[in-house]
Amino acid sequence: MTSIRLSISAGLFVSLMTISPLALAQDLKEPSEYDKALAAGYKAQFICSGLWNGGKSLTDIEADELTGIYDRIAKIVPTLTVDIEEVERQVRVSYADDAPPRTAIWNGRTGCTAMPIRFAGIKFGQAAKLREYQDDLAWPMGDRGAKVALTKPFENLKNVVLSASENTTYGGKTSAVVIINGSKILIERYKDGHDMHTSQRTWSVAKSIAGTLIGRSVYEGHSDVAAPAKIIEWASAFDPRRKITLDQLMRMSSGLTSDTAGNRTDPIYMGGATVTQRAVNWPLLYKPGTRFRYANNDTLLAVHAARSGPFQPYEFFQKIGMTRTYAETDWQDNYILSSQVWTSARDLGRLGMLYLNNGVWNGERLLPANWREYVSTPSGPQPDREFGYGATFWLMNKTKGVPSDAFAAFGNRGQYLVIIPSRDLVIVRRGYDTRDNRFDIAAFTRDIVTALRQ
Repeated sequence: MTSIRLSISAGLFVSLMTISPLALAQDLKEPSEYDKALAAGYKAQFICSGLWNGGKSLTDIEADELTGIYDRIAKIVPTLTVDIEEVERQVRVSYADDAPPRTAIWNGRTGCTAMPIRFAGIKFGQAAKLREYQDDLAWPMGDRGAKVALTKPFENLKNVVLSASENTTYGGKTSAVVIINGSKILIERYKDGHDMHTSQRTWSVAKSIAGTLIGRSVYEGHSDVAAPAKIIEWASAFDPRRKITLDQLMRMSSGLTSDTAGNRTDPIYMGGATVTQRAVNWPLLYKPGTRFRYANNDTLLAVHAARSGPFQPYEFFQKIGMTRTYAETDWQDNYILSSQVWTSARDLGRLGMLYLNNGVWNGERLLPANWREYVSTPSGPQPDREFGYGATFWLMNKTKGVPSDAFAAFGNRGQYLVIIPSRDLVIVRRGYDTRDNRFDIAAFTRDIVTALRQ
């Protein structure tokens, strides 16, 4: 029998004694090739999007976007080598000697696309076409004249926002706060390295953006929320999923199951898999409309169904001045609208203003007249938690000190858009929170509402 002798210092021995055997085994275990590929895909995607969607520096991306991430890849990501092609706007991240690097490619309409594992690469040899902005137009289409001068009665509002920005009261790691009353910005603050044009990933705020785009499709007559979702993969008469409605997908009550609930869709988000490869394949476990189960797949499928007709996120964003908003796709051009949208705090404010105006923008109706009521009304099964759920929006109707008509878009790492029609109020908070340090959006919303009463 061969023996192996390890020499461990006394300090390390004491440290190891405080770690469970399972945790120690996992820590010492070499990551799988698939996990390395996922980590490389994640790093390529976030550097690509952060640089060219977000307008961020590589230093800020590494500090904010590539920390506080999934345990599965957190220790792998810092070890991987990055190659940035500035002219062609491609990012390649190496993870194995016998495999091509993971690649993300940017374009001016949909942002960055993660290519599949073992994609060998394309050299374009020319500069990527840049997006055009309209910053010099008057607010809200542009940025000119967006803010009002705050007077003495708003000192309490300033203190609340300052407390959030300095991370002293509500927790988390705040990157941006924008408070809008009616048609004007009352106050906004940004962390160092960020400004009104810095875009961040929305995470699950994208679900509410998806709901808005579906509303546009309904208004144009291409979608019907009460009808079975138009998903060709379910068209067989033998497939019980063919009866799932678009409304049930938007309300997270499809009855479908998947490997995980919540906001984890690793093969699509990190692995370069496509929506049609993954989201359409999960089986029906419960009768549609009887169980609430928050899952990315329901939103991915709702958008997949809406795309059976014209579906144009870029054009919609341009129409309401959201010029720094990118709805990203997989490499087969399916929108990943469960999470993968990058946008600025001001652009989220514009989206909130569209709902304050009940779907009308500059005198033009963009959403059905009842759409705000539809997305902010609970129907069917509800989550057993502090917040209720409408159709792609969370509900704050049970939050003490907050008007009962408040509804919101919530996203991982502290992305929040709160809309309160009765107060003509939009609250945007962006962040880089971690699982152990979350922002208290309920308390923040309550304190903003209280400050504006005084």
